[in-house]
Parts: sequence; C-alpha cells; structure tokens
Amino acid sequence: MKVDPECRYSKTHEWVRVEGDEAVAGISDYAQHELSDIVYVEAPEIGDSFAKGEVFCVVESVKTATDSYMPIGGEILAINEELEDSPELVNKDPYGDGWFIRFAVEDPEEVDKLMTAADYERYIERLQKEGEH
Repeated sequence: MKVDPECRYSKTHEWVRVEGDEAVAGISDYAQHELSDIVYVEAPEIGDSFAKGEVFCVVESVKTATDSYMPIGGEILAINEELEDSPELVNKDPYGDGWFIRFAVEDPEEVDKLMTAADYERYIERLQKEGEH
C-alpha cells in the first residue's frame, strides 16, 4: 500500500497535505483498500467549518458506509466535484485525483500532532498484525 511522504496522517486513516495556509485532505490508500469499491462520497458544503476530529463527510463502498474525520480544523474552500460522478477515483488515486476537500488551516500546530508517513506505515503494520482495521 502506498503512503505519500508529503502527507500527515490521522489514526482514522485520513491524510492531509498542507500547501501554504491551505490544506487538501482525503482518505489513505490503506483506508480505500479496506473499504473496497467506493460508490459514493458525501462531501460537505463549501464554507462549512469543522474542528479536528469532527465528521466532515461520509464514504460509501460496496461493503459499508463510514465517516471521515477532519485531520485538522478548518473551513472548507473547495470539494472534489469529480467524485460525484466518479467516486472510484478514491480507489484509483487516493492522494491525487481522489482528494476530498481543500480547506483553510485553522491552527497550523495541529499538523505537527499528526503522524508522519513513516509513523503511519508503522501504525498500519501494527494494525495488520493485530488483525484490526
């Protein structure tokens, strides 16, 4: 499974890539693999604000529906409208074309509390050994 070294990760398998005072977020390659074929992404509204850890969207797959949580707090600036017609982009390219949201970063210090790519890889390995998801 791929882990993007440019991203930071949450324990709930969301990634965030900070670009200046904005950030892009989605779910990790591990998460999309566990969910299987994604059939729908319920995006938030532009202008909505969420605190770190709040549910910002719902992802539905052929297996289940699951919440996605804000990796850091911020106001939604853009949503990936391509996912409306092509939710499978999350499966094909979770760190690129399958991004969920672009948002204004509320507190840049929250980024430092997320896992680095190396930390996230170790976290996934531990989950796999324990048989958790």
